[in-house]
Amino acid sequence: MPELSPRRRMLVLAICCMSLLIVSLDNTVLNVALPSMQRDLHATTSGLQWTIDAYTLVLASLLMLAGSTADRIGRKRVFMAGLVVFTIGSVLCSLAPSLSLLVVFRMVQAIGGSMLNPVAMSIITNTFTDARERARAIGVWGAVVGISMALGPLVGGLLVQSVSWRAIFWINLPIGLAALLLTLRFVPESRAPKGRRPDPVGQVLVIALFGALTYGIIQAPDSGPASVAPYFVIAVAALAALLWYEPRRDEPLIDLRFFRSAPFSGATVIAISAFAALGGFLFMSTLYLQNVRGLDALHAGLWMLPMAAPTFLCAPLSGRLVGTRGPRLPLLIAGAAMTASGLMFALFEAETSDSTLFIGYVLFGIGFGFVNAPITNTAVSGMPRAQAGVAAAVASTSRQLGQTLGVAVIGAVLAAGIGSSSYRSAFVAAARPGWWILTVCGLAVLTLGLLTSGRWARRTAEHAAERLETAEIRQAVGAPGRV
Repeated sequence: MPELSPRRRMLVLAICCMSLLIVSLDNTVLNVALPSMQRDLHATTSGLQWTIDAYTLVLASLLMLAGSTADRIGRKRVFMAGLVVFTIGSVLCSLAPSLSLLVVFRMVQAIGGSMLNPVAMSIITNTFTDARERARAIGVWGAVVGISMALGPLVGGLLVQSVSWRAIFWINLPIGLAALLLTLRFVPESRAPKGRRPDPVGQVLVIALFGALTYGIIQAPDSGPASVAPYFVIAVAALAALLWYEPRRDEPLIDLRFFRSAPFSGATVIAISAFAALGGFLFMSTLYLQNVRGLDALHAGLWMLPMAAPTFLCAPLSGRLVGTRGPRLPLLIAGAAMTASGLMFALFEAETSDSTLFIGYVLFGIGFGFVNAPITNTAVSGMPRAQAGVAAAVASTSRQLGQTLGVAVIGAVLAAGIGSSSYRSAFVAAARPGWWILTVCGLAVLTLGLLTSGRWARRTAEHAAERLETAEIRQAVGAPGRV
């Protein structure tokens, strides 16, 4: 990629952030619309879970393929294709006549979305080559998630209240088209010096692992453990096959050598934990505010602001801290705040009082605002720039897998707790195990943030990067063997 002027670099960052905005906005807007969809499409709790998880599941399954493909054939080309497919998928979702077709069209959206965020992050990584400048850019990137969380519930509530839930997909059209035209004009093409070959076997195994695991978790409350046991067997078999097959390929879909870096491995697990907490938090909060408190979509969206505003304010601060002091402090703040939020709901039943509910939402917003920048920065820093797309895709996959599992697990726990009772009478007690799960997720962020950000962890990252670079040199000269 040619060296760009500071103004051009900021423009590229803005364009990439537009793609993140529509993908993130789509999730937050959808959560507010869930009760309306439930009434209109006669959906069960598991049906609502699938409207979210069909999207995040496909996204998680294809992100690494999209990242490696972009590195091979051109990041700008794949990014533009993603914008086109995502926009078309949004139109189809707005026209869906049934829940099953809505789920299918959400999967179309996800195919496009898989070509956006990891590719955009790869473009940013190759545009901002200075470490501090890159950390600040990633902080801006994280702030966009905060913007989507702030705007999503309000915009979604307003559209659902004044038009219908179908209108929530319309907002993707102008943003998607504008990003497409700006990308065509201002984003330079870039690719890795040597692109990775496709890995169809690895891709099939990833889809089998994520799909079987998610289906088993979501359907367990309705079908029973015996009926879903084969899906968990498939998931375990797919995982074992991945661990056996991928190290034997010269250019695997998932390069397990990345995980020799303690910071990279920590960032992966932290991303899964943090986004599992986010997915479960939004799912339970939306159903509580509308189905238990009886709020309309707009007022439920307003109640989400105490969570969204701190996320927006803390994300750029987190980026600056990562750039000046490293990832440890933001991760510790994030883990402590998310743990405290979970405890507010699990121990003190924060839903039963406006003041405790407000505090619980603020704490979660602070935690989530601080967690995103260190995840992304750790995932791409220290890795060879030629592998930026794959490294960013692993981080993005971890986020989507976490959100998928969060909605699946917490939704299943909630459905099992409520059973045949009404939401209004059973919700607080049924949700308590879910809040404990969120507390454990916060503790995981706190503990791993402490363990994987010290000197020992940095040494493992340096050794992993050296091995990856040596492997690239061997492949370039045609030398046999893996490092």
